[in-house]
Amino acid sequence: MIRPSDPFLLAPFGDFLTLEQGASPRTNEAYHRDVARLAEFATLRAAPGPLDVTARLLRDYVYHLKDLGLSPASIRRNVSAIRTYFRFLLADGIVVRDPTERLETPKRWRTLPDVLTATEVDQLLAAPTLDDPLYFRDRAMLELAYGAGLRVSEWITLAVRDVMLEEGLLRVFGKGSKERLVPIGRQAIGATAVYLRELRPKLERGAGKGVVFLNARGTPLTRMGAWKILKRYVERAGIVKHVSPHTLRHSFATHLLEGGADLRAVQEMLGHVDISTTQIYTHVDREYLRSVHRQYHPRN
Repeated sequence: MIRPSDPFLLAPFGDFLTLEQGASPRTNEAYHRDVARLAEFATLRAAPGPLDVTARLLRDYVYHLKDLGLSPASIRRNVSAIRTYFRFLLADGIVVRDPTERLETPKRWRTLPDVLTATEVDQLLAAPTLDDPLYFRDRAMLELAYGAGLRVSEWITLAVRDVMLEEGLLRVFGKGSKERLVPIGRQAIGATAVYLRELRPKLERGAGKGVVFLNARGTPLTRMGAWKILKRYVERAGIVKHVSPHTLRHSFATHLLEGGADLRAVQEMLGHVDISTTQIYTHVDREYLRSVHRQYHPRN
């Protein structure tokens, strides 16, 4: 029976993992967290319980995980957790159909990432206004995300001690805790300085863990929290493209290359181990050049 206090039956699912699947505490915790994340996403998409979850919603959710910056291995684990969850619901007679039957982890993501134009970036960064209670935080977050090409995981774990405003640098710990230094421009420096001086001290209540970006409760932002903030301002800016935290990173790299930046320098700023990963942006750059040529060359 579905209880109003636990519409997605997360507690019984945890019992199922422990008692019937014999799952280790680590797997139990990971699967429970994965399904809780799905439940939050489904609720936001007007699907308040497992009976409302469709195959289409699940496909959208898998792409949402990619947009959040999760690794392929993490996405595969999420898909495995969701399949196990619906086997549990079927066995208990909660649902009569399994929407995961045709759910696959996409083998090939978009070859060319979506990017914003410079004008769209300006519109997005201008979307927060002083009427927003957390304006200083939101403006600083968007400026740094685009201005330094950060992964979403790097937004939410950036430490105050690693923001070196006088030098115009961020110390960023990327995948595998690999450290890199990323320069930031005047707009990002200014927005971050104001946030750290004016708002963050008011948000900090002893639970900030030294992290730059805090929520209204004074704790570090989560991936989902950062994604919701970005989504709100994308809508307010009137941008119709699909925009995720990774879109800002893609835009950062593309705009640098369009401006003539060296590929090796962009690789270093993005924190790519292999330059072939960075070379995808040269393809985006070529598409941009072709579009300019088609638009302006008299023989087109």
